[in-house]
Amino acid sequence: MPSYRELHEGWILTGGDVTDVAATVPGSVHTDLLAAGIIEDPCLGSNEAEVAWIGRTDWVYRTRFEWNGGQERTDLVCDGLDTIATIMLNGVAVGHTSNQHRGYRFDARPALQAGDNDLEIRFQSAYTYAEAQQQRLGDRPNAYPEPFNFIRKQACNFGWDWGPTLVTAGIWQPIGLHTWQTARLAEVRPQVTVVAGRGVVELRVRIERTTPGPLTLTATIAGQTRTLTCTDDEVQVRLDIEDPGLWWPRGFGEQPLYDLDVVLGDGLDSWHRRVGFRTVRVDTADGAFAVQVNEVPVFVKGVNWIPDDVFASRVTPERLRHRFQQAIDANVNYLRVWGGGRYESEEFYGLADELGLLVGQDFLFACAAYPEEEPFTSEIAAEARENVVRLASHPSLVLWTGNNENIWGHADWGWIPELDGKSWGAGFYFDLLPGIVAEEDPSRFYWPGSPWSGSPDRHPNDPAYGTTHIWDVWNTDDYTKYRAYRPRFAAEFGYQAPPTYATLRRALTDDPLTHDSPGMQAHQKAIGGDAKLQRGLDAHLPVPRDFDDWHYLTQLNQARALSLGIEHFRSLRPYCMGAIMWQLNDCWPVTSWAAVDGDGRKKPLWYALRHSFAPRLLTFQPREGGVALVAVNDSGDVWELETAIFGRTVEGVEVSSQSVGVSVAPGSATTVDVSVSGDFLLAEADGQRAFWFFAEDKDIAWPAPQFEAAVEVIGDETHVRVTAATTLRDLTLYADRVDPAAEVDRAGVTLLPGESVTFRIRGAGDLDPAALISKPVLRCVNDVVAGG
Repeated sequence: MPSYRELHEGWILTGGDVTDVAATVPGSVHTDLLAAGIIEDPCLGSNEAEVAWIGRTDWVYRTRFEWNGGQERTDLVCDGLDTIATIMLNGVAVGHTSNQHRGYRFDARPALQAGDNDLEIRFQSAYTYAEAQQQRLGDRPNAYPEPFNFIRKQACNFGWDWGPTLVTAGIWQPIGLHTWQTARLAEVRPQVTVVAGRGVVELRVRIERTTPGPLTLTATIAGQTRTLTCTDDEVQVRLDIEDPGLWWPRGFGEQPLYDLDVVLGDGLDSWHRRVGFRTVRVDTADGAFAVQVNEVPVFVKGVNWIPDDVFASRVTPERLRHRFQQAIDANVNYLRVWGGGRYESEEFYGLADELGLLVGQDFLFACAAYPEEEPFTSEIAAEARENVVRLASHPSLVLWTGNNENIWGHADWGWIPELDGKSWGAGFYFDLLPGIVAEEDPSRFYWPGSPWSGSPDRHPNDPAYGTTHIWDVWNTDDYTKYRAYRPRFAAEFGYQAPPTYATLRRALTDDPLTHDSPGMQAHQKAIGGDAKLQRGLDAHLPVPRDFDDWHYLTQLNQARALSLGIEHFRSLRPYCMGAIMWQLNDCWPVTSWAAVDGDGRKKPLWYALRHSFAPRLLTFQPREGGVALVAVNDSGDVWELETAIFGRTVEGVEVSSQSVGVSVAPGSATTVDVSVSGDFLLAEADGQRAFWFFAEDKDIAWPAPQFEAAVEVIGDETHVRVTAATTLRDLTLYADRVDPAAEVDRAGVTLLPGESVTFRIRGAGDLDPAALISKPVLRCVNDVVAGG
């Protein structure tokens, strides 16, 4: 019988001036040195710069294990080594690796010995390797002054405009001994589709043997079994399932999953996955980019996903589930796994299958020209094949994308003169990768890049075709410019804000804490980021008097920016069929584009996403001749609503009104002409509200805030009920300022005089009632205007 033995115990780490430190496997050098007290936490304060030496040091992991012989074959299986490694077993080199993004298997039997065995993995500095390749092949342009495009390693390890430069090394995935005899299942590639209502499973099975001869292979799913005798090393198996339950993205139906099992011989080897039956295609006719699942168009309400921690071993299945639930609770239906990170874990895609989240997966290239010379082409081909096959069973995965922004960069970022004819990755995106997807996973859609307009004859980021990234908003222009765009599919757009106050206080020791204090600057990675934040404040909001004002207003501005963009794009349905905001998550405490900060706390943006991504949405939009109300219905049922529209003064006094009945078909948007006027407009229907303000807050004479507030503990929740005596603009309660564990259920609530809202706080201990109902915990725009 085959067996697998983990080799995760007894590891010792050595490198530079560090000797004999206990190492955790899977893990990394940084986490081992942190656990040993040799370094401070690199995610806190300015510690990042103090540990830069780690990435330029060679490291050795070693352990000793006992082996008492076994079957015909024993392989050392390395699921992931980071990155340039030589594997020594009892002084014999059994293998070499140069790619973090793939696994390796080495025949260890010739080097194994009865009794004690010494295993040593020698990691060369990623910088040493990458800079040598850079010098050998000639430099290539990239977005950051680091050689990440000359090594097959997580690019954002080398720093990004939201991430630290922490160049890791180590045994980052499981490692162990696989003992087997006669034959094993080297690879199982399923293709699961639906044809004329019938579920079809087509399996390609590859077998590795030590002994020739016939073998039985049995495949089973949903009560259907197929057994055959095979003599070749590759075999095809098909199973048909009558009328299977269809797998749907969340909001469209259920997510039934079926156990699929393959058994080789009489217990020689086995393979198991859970699969779902669905069809998926992307309609690109006439410039469109529209995802269809089971022939139903899906408006993509998406988030970009980056690695959830700078150190992969700290991302547990429980943490992933929590982060996915945060996405779901914000009405997200799509995760785009960004190309500067990593191929995620089996738990990641399995959770997406279970929870009905669609996944778009980038191949791992981002913001740089990549050399196509060896050894890179061979490594990338092996990496791509392995991961395409590995992920083929997951119904959540709907498309592969060749790269992030590299085709756009080649066209627009001044690369062509700098390249001077050198390769830059085009061969990967237009030839190698589509060929691999077509061969290994023909049921899935491939798109050469994000952004990509669908044709080399068009600008790659033409919003009228394919997928679009919008970054003049934030970099140079105000977020109201989103309304100047009519994209077919907005695959990236975003706006910055600092993390929550509790996260800042955990990560920084600055006293006083200001927007430009040393710790804040160390955790702001975007070039000119603070100036861009200030430009946004100047355009929309009153002048902040102190850090507390600045923190509230920048977070509010981020939430407003993304709401404006998302609601505009959704109002264009079906012309526009996707909005993937940048970004859901952070990997450390940082001022960034994220909705959930590096400590997992929700910023006000998260609450704005929940509103703007709601299945049914009311939104005011500028249209020719004035302002219109748009009702968007992503549900599968007709939305019949009676809408009341009011014009009001800043004091909340009603000055005009209209009522209109609206019927919105499933998967559509309906526009309603507006005839009322006032300082601002309010529309109400089915418990939903939409506002339109004719002036910016900085130009509105909001009344000083007046309200009554009451605090009550009910069970394990603290309720704060606020009743407005004046209009209160974007009322927000920052419960984490009172208790870092506290989480509130809403943010950014605008109240009219006489209206009330109850903030429900969970996860906290006893909270000071006086603190909960005063600044800087309870905030609204009015108090900045009045104070200024």
